[in-house]
Amino acid sequence: MATRKRSPRAPTGATATATAPPADTDAAPAGGPAASPPARQPITVNDLWQMERVGPPSLSPDGAQAVVAVQRFSMDENLGRTRLWLLSTLGGAPRALTSGDKDTEPAWSPRGDRIAFLSRREQEGSKDEEAQLYLIAPDGGEARRVTSRAGGIEAFKWFPDGRRIAFIAWVWPDERGSEAQARRHQAWKDRKTSGYVTSEPLYRFWDHHLPQDRVPHLHLLNLDDGSVTDLFEGTPCELSRTEPTASGFDISPDGRRIVFAFNPAPEKRIDGRQALYEIELDGARLAGAPRAIVQDEAWDCHSPRYSPAAADGSERVAFIASHQGIKHTMPQQLAVWERESGRWQVESAAWDHDVEAPLHWEDDGQALLFGAEERGARHLWRFDLPDQRAERVHAGGWVGGFDKVAGTVALALDTLDHPPQILALLPGEPPRRIEAFNDALLARLALGRNEVLQVTGARGDAVQVRLVFPPDFDPARRWPVVHTIHGGPHAAFGDNWHWRWNHHLLAAAGQVVACVNYHGSSGFGHAFADSITHRWGELELQDIEAASDWLLAQPWADPQRLYATGGSYGGYMVAWMNGHVPAGRYAAYVCHAGCFDWTAMFADDAYDWYAKELGAWYWDDPARIAAQSPHSRAGHMSTPTLVIHGALDYRVPDAQGLAYYNTLKARRVDARLLWFPDENHWVLKPANSRLWYEEFQAWLSSHVLAPAQTPAVMVGTKRLAATKTTAARSRRKPV
Repeated sequence: MATRKRSPRAPTGATATATAPPADTDAAPAGGPAASPPARQPITVNDLWQMERVGPPSLSPDGAQAVVAVQRFSMDENLGRTRLWLLSTLGGAPRALTSGDKDTEPAWSPRGDRIAFLSRREQEGSKDEEAQLYLIAPDGGEARRVTSRAGGIEAFKWFPDGRRIAFIAWVWPDERGSEAQARRHQAWKDRKTSGYVTSEPLYRFWDHHLPQDRVPHLHLLNLDDGSVTDLFEGTPCELSRTEPTASGFDISPDGRRIVFAFNPAPEKRIDGRQALYEIELDGARLAGAPRAIVQDEAWDCHSPRYSPAAADGSERVAFIASHQGIKHTMPQQLAVWERESGRWQVESAAWDHDVEAPLHWEDDGQALLFGAEERGARHLWRFDLPDQRAERVHAGGWVGGFDKVAGTVALALDTLDHPPQILALLPGEPPRRIEAFNDALLARLALGRNEVLQVTGARGDAVQVRLVFPPDFDPARRWPVVHTIHGGPHAAFGDNWHWRWNHHLLAAAGQVVACVNYHGSSGFGHAFADSITHRWGELELQDIEAASDWLLAQPWADPQRLYATGGSYGGYMVAWMNGHVPAGRYAAYVCHAGCFDWTAMFADDAYDWYAKELGAWYWDDPARIAAQSPHSRAGHMSTPTLVIHGALDYRVPDAQGLAYYNTLKARRVDARLLWFPDENHWVLKPANSRLWYEEFQAWLSSHVLAPAQTPAVMVGTKRLAATKTTAARSRRKPV
């Protein structure tokens, strides 16, 4: 087995742990000497885009197989293809199930005889303009289209009988019947105008405008006769307009009821509070009007899940609840509604973690599985209801999705050192990897080690910092240091593989990458996340500067080559630093999709949140808003900056990046602009991503401070020492 050598010594004040990468699989020629394995090479952007991206699993009813979507990209063609694969949880090679290019969101039927998925294909002379629902037998064969709906399908879920499917589709609520919807859709396609007209406060999200005059309804598809029923027709009910996913509703074990999250307010807003409603079914029809089962104006409730059928006939609904009436940063907690009493209560109130969808009941109805962050990891948890206790089912890395059937758990897990992989957890056995999609490629790559340490940051609190080292790191040399500041702000840099800001790819350029989980980050408790509210920039900057002080105190850090980069809220922090950190501290900045002017940010899709986050509407207290806005310190900005933005970014409109760039140019500050007309908040096309990394690294490499410019520590800031250090285990080796 080939192993990666450890550095002669770890950086001062830090402990590192390295594990062996996967063994090379090429066998030596028969009868000849063993060939030396080829030297491992640093990862390149082309390597990153050759890796296969594995989606969350869906298990067969017996738990013996999992189906996953796998996306592969071509740099030459500048596009990706997604197909379905079958994996055995008991052993055996993966098997390709479909050969389409856009096959996604697979779900196994309760009977095990079919797999449903969404796709856009050409079949029987008809080409899908939008995603439609398809079925395929697990033993292969040709997939069959089962919907041809104008406007397509958003998401779906099987009924327990395996003969019906509930799906989400956008409709004109004033129309009745599928034929009327189809005529309206055709008229919309044939229109000669291009204007978007609305009176709604919520009209665009992330990178797209919401379908004009339409709302997402839940439909019932009968697979026996192909009939479709709009279950919300004639009611005010609808699903989330921003993210209408299968997590927004659930079907009872007997198939007679559907529970769903619905915002009953007449005017829908992005921060609207949802209630839980339920409908009764009589075959394919409603049996009575929808009724609220959980509704409280102070609470946002979503992601409902029915409990398994109980012998005594009792039934409960688990869901996620957040007490928004107290504060918008309140955590997402596990709650349960009981049909018998009609009451609900929060079960995880004493557990300081954010519960994340989806929820999954254990078969005995006494516990639920879900993902939740904890100090830079996203574990799979089991929460026991009788004693309200949480325990880790799988610890470490970043759980991106899971399923459990017949005692078998399949989960998608990535780590900082490995892209998403699929693990099977069988009773009484250690976790087992059941695919090897990226092993051959990873075996050729040298990835540097990573470690976690703590510094004393703002308010004297311990702040986590993750470091990623170049593969050829030698502590006797001087190395550039690059901060990558995460967005959110209520997010975190964790033990996970990042496709857009890949830390190993950045480190492979010959620099140490530092990731600070500053105050406001998720996974460190509610008080830590909420601490920055109404004073954005203040505590976060102290944390980043504390990390910089620690880094510059290391003998391997080059003070002439200290950089700060960030995206979204991280881009905001970079712009904030340019106006608040004296010149000569950082050699250059990179601001990707960064917020620059909070007043002008009112053009974004989430404008309702800013008064909550900043403490006031800009017209009520302009001074308070300006005090938290980078643009108000433009007169102090002098550090060279690369500004990157996409025109399709509606979360941080590209005018923010253009205004920042223009400001620097007007001040004669060294600046460069990389603007994408076809990208959103992220850079998602292979060729554009390659250009992004090339410009990013070229900008940093071309900026080095003169020795006379560089203070050893921040002027006017006392040295903040590193405290207790923990090691991060490399996870190159398959589990």
